[in-house]
Amino acid sequence: MTERPTQPSTQRTATTGTKATAKPPAPAKPAADRGADETAVRPPLTERIQAKLSSARSEHVANAEPESKTKASKAAAGAKPPRRARLRLTRIDPWSVMKTAFLLSIAFGIVTVVSVLMVWSVLGAAGVWDSINQTIQESIGGPETANLDVENYVGTSRVLGFTMLVAAVDVVLLTAIATLGAFLYNMAAALLGGIEVTLSEDN
Repeated sequence: MTERPTQPSTQRTATTGTKATAKPPAPAKPAADRGADETAVRPPLTERIQAKLSSARSEHVANAEPESKTKASKAAAGAKPPRRARLRLTRIDPWSVMKTAFLLSIAFGIVTVVSVLMVWSVLGAAGVWDSINQTIQESIGGPETANLDVENYVGTSRVLGFTMLVAAVDVVLLTAIATLGAFLYNMAAALLGGIEVTLSEDN
């Protein structure tokens, strides 16, 4: 009888031996252990809040620096002397002068009439006219001064009427004179160059 070869059996035993000696895979950690590791690595809540506050403070300081620079530049600019400009008044518009003079003369007339009315009302309330009449009668005497009344000559109605007439005349005269003055100034400025004015900035 022939002998069977023994090599395959030895190979099988070798492979089985290697399989038996192989290490099993490491078991996976449970979810609770992984959460514990993450919480152990993460910093506590107070430290995170302090870090955020410090970062916000640094951002605020960085944003406030341009404003301080702007204020410093404004202060440096304010230290400069004010600028000045020399100008000449070469022409005045007669139409604008006439309108302005007309309005101002009307206002002046109204103020005059109101002032006269107030003064005469105060004089009448104080009894000035009665005392004047009594003084005239005592100094002159006679039947001619018995019916004398100063208010018939300088009464409130007469004085107000005269004041209104004067105010109306003043409106016309002042408007005409101001307009004529504008024309005369333009003629003089064309020959002499006009009035020179120096303007400067306010500190």
